[in-house]
Amino acid sequence: MPKKIMMLGGNYFQMTAVLAAKRLGYHVIDVDYLPDNPAHQYADEYYNISTIEKEKVLAKARELQIDGIVSYASDISAPTAAYVAEAMGLPTNPYESVMIMTHKDLFRAFLRENGFPMPQGGGFTDFFEALSFFRKIKKPAMVKPIDASGSKGVNKVFTEEEFRAAYSEAMSYSISKHIIIEEFIQRVGYQIDGDAFMADGKIVFWGICDQHHDIECSLYAPIGHSYPPTQDPATQEKARALVERLLNLLHMHMGAYNVEYIVGEDGEVYIMEIGPRNGGNLITDAIFASTEIDLAEYTCMQAVGDDVSSLYQKEPVRCASSYILHSTKDGIFKEVKIDPVIEKSVVKCGILVKPGEEVKKFRNGSFGLGAMVITFDDPEEMCEKIDNMNKYIKVITE
Repeated sequence: MPKKIMMLGGNYFQMTAVLAAKRLGYHVIDVDYLPDNPAHQYADEYYNISTIEKEKVLAKARELQIDGIVSYASDISAPTAAYVAEAMGLPTNPYESVMIMTHKDLFRAFLRENGFPMPQGGGFTDFFEALSFFRKIKKPAMVKPIDASGSKGVNKVFTEEEFRAAYSEAMSYSISKHIIIEEFIQRVGYQIDGDAFMADGKIVFWGICDQHHDIECSLYAPIGHSYPPTQDPATQEKARALVERLLNLLHMHMGAYNVEYIVGEDGEVYIMEIGPRNGGNLITDAIFASTEIDLAEYTCMQAVGDDVSSLYQKEPVRCASSYILHSTKDGIFKEVKIDPVIEKSVVKCGILVKPGEEVKKFRNGSFGLGAMVITFDDPEEMCEKIDNMNKYIKVITE
């Protein structure tokens, strides 16, 4: 009898995990509030339940007697996965710790309480309290919703007028109507954004990537993640030790983590986010194209209690990057033109819009039009091309 695994979410990026679970021979149960999401077609069963309704998900999980549950590439449903697993005695990290990690205000407070390098900041639900704090701190400042992903509602602001607009936008993306404000840190080099994997309280795979942006569209919404990173090994080890210390303080002992950090001009490593789940934007797929290590499979195996001791830090056999297809302007989608130089190296591609559909300029992750994984010969070529991909991949609108 195959083990039953419940997958929370069924969009294009979460399809990676559904397919991994099927390859492993598990009975896959997909849960999502959108019946047309593409991953459902590969699952053995699908149920139309919102992934944030934890009691309803738990009831269905008990009814079906699942062996494991996964929130793949989603912070929003990660607490539900932990809640259900705890209630049913399945492999999981602590629910309370997952809640801290998926709420920016709680996470930053935890970082400060435990002595991690942090900019001055605070969480707010009231506009006038937030404005008063903004007036006191150094400018520019970052304004973000505490519980949104994909760089939704994230803005860098200098003036009170900009702050008012940023506050409203951040609130519009926050489920709990709660934002954070913090001083801006000027980074050196790329922002880092990738996946670490933990077993028995130790990081056994460190898959961090360089994060890339299209400066024509947004300085904060990533359009690519390239592996291996160009950051020097000593800084990577410093960051890895910080992340492992943080995870141990939170009593996290297993699973994939989407890690984001920067190095400031002062040389400090600043942890920006750690999501208790695999990264989105095909990060896991890019790591697999580079190393042939399938972190999605290991996530599924660990969730149902199967042995993951075969996972190790393997050197890349090639360079690979994810890339988010996007438009640099509002319009009606016509087609995607890919330069032959890039086309021959594309190993995965999904276009999620059809000709004639309205598209928007890429302002955050919700405006992506599809995604690709592309391989390269060396890190320098990879970074140059991803940073200038509008020369090679053109989204044609009218």
